[in-house]
Amino acid sequence: MRSIWNGNISFGLVSIPIKMYPATEDHSISFRQIHTRDSGRIRYRKVCELEDEPVETSEIGRAYEDADGALIPITDEDMAALALPTTHTLEIEAFVSASEIDPLQMGDAYYLGTGGAAAAKPYTLLREALKRSQKVAIAKYAHRGRERLGVLRVVDDTLALHRLVWPDEVRESTGVAPKEKVTVKPAELDLADTLMETLGEVDLGDLRDEYHEALEELVAAKMSGAVPVAEPGEQPAGAQVVDLVAALQESVRSARRARGEEEAGEEGAEREKATVTHLRGRKKAAAKQAPEKPEKPEKAEKAEKAEKKAAAKKAPAKKAAAAKKSPAGGKKTAGARKSGTTSAEEAAQEPTEKTAEKAAGKKTGAKHAAGKKTAAKKTTAKKQPGKRDTRTAS
Repeated sequence: MRSIWNGNISFGLVSIPIKMYPATEDHSISFRQIHTRDSGRIRYRKVCELEDEPVETSEIGRAYEDADGALIPITDEDMAALALPTTHTLEIEAFVSASEIDPLQMGDAYYLGTGGAAAAKPYTLLREALKRSQKVAIAKYAHRGRERLGVLRVVDDTLALHRLVWPDEVRESTGVAPKEKVTVKPAELDLADTLMETLGEVDLGDLRDEYHEALEELVAAKMSGAVPVAEPGEQPAGAQVVDLVAALQESVRSARRARGEEEAGEEGAEREKATVTHLRGRKKAAAKQAPEKPEKPEKAEKAEKAEKKAAAKKAPAKKAAAAKKSPAGGKKTAGARKSGTTSAEEAAQEPTEKTAEKAAGKKTGAKHAAGKKTAAKKTTAKKQPGKRDTRTAS
């Protein structure tokens, strides 16, 4: 790896010789411009306006253009004479928490290596100090014709430098946010939180540039003489007015399917049911689109009611029969009430039980009356011996 800048890290009175290396690389496929009619190469040439002839790179310098359009040449000697302490030095200004750095200021990244064996000890000292303090270093340095701001941090066992734009180079966000006044409901925020939890975290190392891969396949196919056939992709839908809650619910379900989670699972179902129940009480439209439980048909409801009535009629008769066989039947009935009989059923059964008991009492009285009549007949028969003698005589 070739270094792009050599200098020193100034850490108080400690000087650390370093070399700067690019920490990132561009993998994008570059194209050349051609003439579409004959595929001729289109080239850019640097031409002097006064001579109208191409100029070599070694003959090209720099100049400043003022407001009137006049060009003021600035030579390399002029740049070298600038009284900048950061010309070949990365001057550490302060140590701050990484959370204080605005990500909008972050720019290119570089690795910093040692500029010799003597730099190993102070290099390691600065690295370990940054690790233990859990802070980053703010530094200034001169690079590519201007003074720049940077942040030093530790990556593995290496010092890394991130170029920062100056605070006054960050534009204001005024006028970018929506001007319309909208209200976000708590139910919508709850669903958004659920969607965020469902999507979860991701390892950035698992992400890949799919467009770059498809472009490489296209170039390889063209080089081999094949005619690539483009697969129909999804067309972006136009702006539509949708139910935000319903869209979030569908997004949660889609995210779970994409992650291989079964919607019918116990945990997923309970989570989804709890979320949907919480929202459908407030959002009637969402309830119409995705009802939790299908409503029973009217016939099924009528049949169920008829069965309950028939069971209620049979219950008193069975209890009356049980009461005849065992005087402790009342205790069983009380136990049955405790085991799950509802108050409505008890109210319906009490008058029926009393009627059954009265009927049973009447039958018992009738039996006693019949017994008395039979005994009376026998007594009468004993008191009439004449009839018995007459029958014997004849």
